[in-house]
This record gives sequence, C-alpha cells and structure tokens, in this order.
Amino acid sequence: MKSANLMLIISISVSTTALGQEQTLVTGSVESGGMGAPVVKLTQVADEFSVMLGGRGGWIINHTFLIGAGGYGLANDVDMDGIPPRRDIEFGYGGLELEYINSSNSMIHFTVQGLIGGGGITTRMQYIYESEAVFVMEGGANLMLNITPYFRIGIGGGYRWVTDVDIRILSSAAMSAPYFAMTFKFGKF
Repeated sequence: MKSANLMLIISISVSTTALGQEQTLVTGSVESGGMGAPVVKLTQVADEFSVMLGGRGGWIINHTFLIGAGGYGLANDVDMDGIPPRRDIEFGYGGLELEYINSSNSMIHFTVQGLIGGGGITTRMQYIYESEAVFVMEGGANLMLNITPYFRIGIGGGYRWVTDVDIRILSSAAMSAPYFAMTFKFGKF
C-alpha cells in the first residue's frame, strides 16, 4: 500500500511539472554576442567607379544569427561627365541588417546578409540642388577569416537595389549596382 501511495505521489508530481513547464520556440540557453565593423564597398554610382564607406553592428544570437543596423555613404566625388554643365552626386543610406553566420568557430566560414532601409541622394548642377529620399535593399555573401577570437576579416559581394529615384537624368537603375566589400569585424562572436 505504501509503495502504491509513493507511485501515486511521484506520478502526480511528474504530471504537474510537465503541465507547469513553459513551452517556447527556442529551448535551452541562448548565447549572446555582439560586433561592430567598419566596411569598405567598391561599386558604381551613376556608371562611375565609387567607394562607399560605412559601418555595421549588431547583436549575435547563438553564434549564427545577427540582427543590427548599418549605414554607408559615398566617399568619392561622382561627376556625371558628358552632361553639361557639371553635375555632382552625393549618396548615403542605412537600415536594418540581418545576417546568417555559418560555422562561426571555423577559421574560414561564410555569411549571408541583407539590408533593408532608406537613404538620400543629392545632386548639384552649378548652384541648383535636387534631393530625393530613396528605398534601398541589399543582399550579399561574405567569406570570413577568424584572425583572433575578437577580430575577423571578410571579403564578399552583393547587389544594391535603389528605388524611388525621381531626379532629372538620374534613374533607379543608375544608382543600383553590384558591389565588392571588405569588412573588419570586432566583437564577441
């Protein structure tokens, strides 16, 4: 009788524990890290070779997923030659960045990332300025090399889509282009 009572108490405690446990999509502990990275992008703007400088940073979840933000700006002068009179372009953008990191602890690994956000374009023709807000989306991939536990270098490429360009003699297609990027990541990965 005592063993039957003991079994009843054990089964009641097990069933109440199972009922009382919270159910979640992610089980176990979540490891967190973070990083910041200066980025150099070689691309084209209005069919001219251009350099974009910027940075990105974010929260790294379980060594495999990053959610953060990035911002980039045109570092060189872009002169639309052949269009009299001279017309200069300034361009910058930023937004939400998401990144999948494959095998983060391997010395050489790859990442796939995307950016969705907005930016601005300003053109100058002599003393006349035209400005426009634009929608920007990027997708790309990187090959990463772990230099130290807190520093990584990456090379990669992707494509920048720019829409809503409504400036005379400048189109969304002229602002959209492939890019080559070098990334210098610092952080806890």
